[in-house]
Amino acid sequence: MEEIQHRTIPVNGISMHVAELGEGPLVLFLHGFPELWYSWRHQMVFVAARGYRAVAPDMRGYGDTTGAPLDDPSKFTLLHLVGDLISLLDAVSPNGADKVFVVGHDWGAFVAWHLCMYRPDRVKALVNLSVAFIPRDPEMNPVQKMRSLYGEDHYICRFQEPGDIEAEFEKIGVKEVLKNILAFRNPAPLYFPKGKGFTYSADRAPWLTEEELDYYVTKFEKTGFTGGINYYRAFGLSWELNAPWAGAQVNVPTKFIVGELDLVYHTPGTKDFIHKGGFKKFVPLLQEIVVLEGAAHFVNQERADEINQHIYAFLQQF
Repeated sequence: MEEIQHRTIPVNGISMHVAELGEGPLVLFLHGFPELWYSWRHQMVFVAARGYRAVAPDMRGYGDTTGAPLDDPSKFTLLHLVGDLISLLDAVSPNGADKVFVVGHDWGAFVAWHLCMYRPDRVKALVNLSVAFIPRDPEMNPVQKMRSLYGEDHYICRFQEPGDIEAEFEKIGVKEVLKNILAFRNPAPLYFPKGKGFTYSADRAPWLTEEELDYYVTKFEKTGFTGGINYYRAFGLSWELNAPWAGAQVNVPTKFIVGELDLVYHTPGTKDFIHKGGFKKFVPLLQEIVVLEGAAHFVNQERADEINQHIYAFLQQF
């Protein structure tokens, strides 16, 4: 990864660490939890070799990006996260307001949907992985919904109390936490019963070398997990603030890719929404849905070669 360049850019009141490679049309890569810019290492090299400029930040609260108050989850709403990206694009786009390609995964995909919904003028086309667009439920915020579906032991519910899950993760150890989450490939819901640690045992994911795992470990040992967990703690507030966009569409050309074994894909109602018209209703420029057989949640790393080809094939249309 020596050829990848790194710099820190002041954006939206924080200092954002950005990895960059290549020259040409800009492709913005947005990572999820618990990840880093590094999650896109395979894609960055691939698109840069084909005439694109890959830009991948450590998102607010992650890695070498600093300045966000970790003790205040209200500073991690979707408005903050999208605001960071608009400010970043202002700084890195050659002509400021040029439209760019966006590729997101997990929380990065969720943020990318909202970037496109709030500011379609800044996005040329979108490839999102794992997390489909989720229309705003006017009756119930996402945390309440998860609680009603799965109970208090579901990981999103366990992530709500400040300091609670961090204390458990500290007992388990950063490397064990990352190894278990990144290797998770059960389509069933992820539970984290209080005081019981992981209820499953996982070896290191076969697509992740020991050296690659250690890169994540080194960064999360420095920062802890609170930054990423705050995205979940701000879920309810983001839902409140998104009221003006209730029923809004994402009007950006889009390709969606999900692993067959992805736990998000198996959330009740999600498959029907994706495949039976609901998705297309809210994302009318949705051009393609790809379900990768045998792949799980961290699909951009697990099946890097296939994801590279899917992204490149889509970008070439524009």
